[in-house]
Amino acid sequence: MHGPGPTIADIARAAEVSTATVSHALGGTGRVGESTRRRVREVAAALGYSARRGPRTRTLGLAVTTYGGSAWNFVEVAYFSRLLTAAVAAAHARGYALTVLPADRGAEPLWHTLAVDGMLLLDSPAGDPVLRALRARGLPVVFDGRPPDLRPGDVWVDNDHEATTREVLDHLAASGARRIALHSAYGREHYTEAVTSAYTRWCAARGAAALVVPFDPEDTAGHAFDAAFAGPDRRDRPDAVYCVYDPGGRQVLAAAARHRLRIPRELRLVCASEDPAYATGDPAVSTVTLRPEVIGERAVAALTALLETHGEPPSRLIVPAALTVRTSSR
Repeated sequence: MHGPGPTIADIARAAEVSTATVSHALGGTGRVGESTRRRVREVAAALGYSARRGPRTRTLGLAVTTYGGSAWNFVEVAYFSRLLTAAVAAAHARGYALTVLPADRGAEPLWHTLAVDGMLLLDSPAGDPVLRALRARGLPVVFDGRPPDLRPGDVWVDNDHEATTREVLDHLAASGARRIALHSAYGREHYTEAVTSAYTRWCAARGAAALVVPFDPEDTAGHAFDAAFAGPDRRDRPDAVYCVYDPGGRQVLAAAARHRLRIPRELRLVCASEDPAYATGDPAVSTVTLRPEVIGERAVAALTALLETHGEPPSRLIVPAALTVRTSSR
């Protein structure tokens, strides 16, 4: 079971257990307490232990790890559901099965023994324990979104969030907006950080005051906007909002209705979303698509290229996003 780097004996010394306990803990066998099993696997991952791979399974794994361990159903989010459909189709076209893990299993130790040839990780956060386990096993990984713990040779597929954010903000400014708010500051993944940083730089370059309104997935009525929309000085109120997350547009619409703000005359709105309902509402809402179908297909293609040694793909694969302008921001 020796791989490059530390051995089972090294792990046993570091975890202060026997080599037999390490073997059982890593292999998922034997009568080992769960706390001991978890500690051994954490030590193994920290030391960079890489167990020898088993036979090829012709199976790929996929996990959304930005909130690993939390019981949230990412399949209900339009972005992930569309990406998953495309990824499954792309895997099947190449003769692979695709196993999708629920988010609440992100805290479990199954990543040390999951029988897959490689993994797709979506929105991997800093210090991702799933990524540590996969790296320790030496499994190929392709990321949707730039991984915070980037290493040489990592392959990731993403949009140019800097360029997309500038395009949205320039569009809103050209439509007459003078104070644009960003509905963000919730996720821990690269996407949120990249959009928020680009927004802050755009505001600074124009001498405009930045206003980041915190997003809360439970805030269906959009109460986060109450203070901004009801401010005594009309000049300080935002007259446009760019929503980073799919539900944000509906929250802004609810808050605007409560504060009697007419869209787009008094408030312009753009939302990053894959939900087709935004196109048919009253008003129809301008949206940014991150093109998840293309991202899913290219991520699977990159992972199978790594597995089948068809040449390593570029470390960074960029999929252009697209802004569709509708009534809400004209």
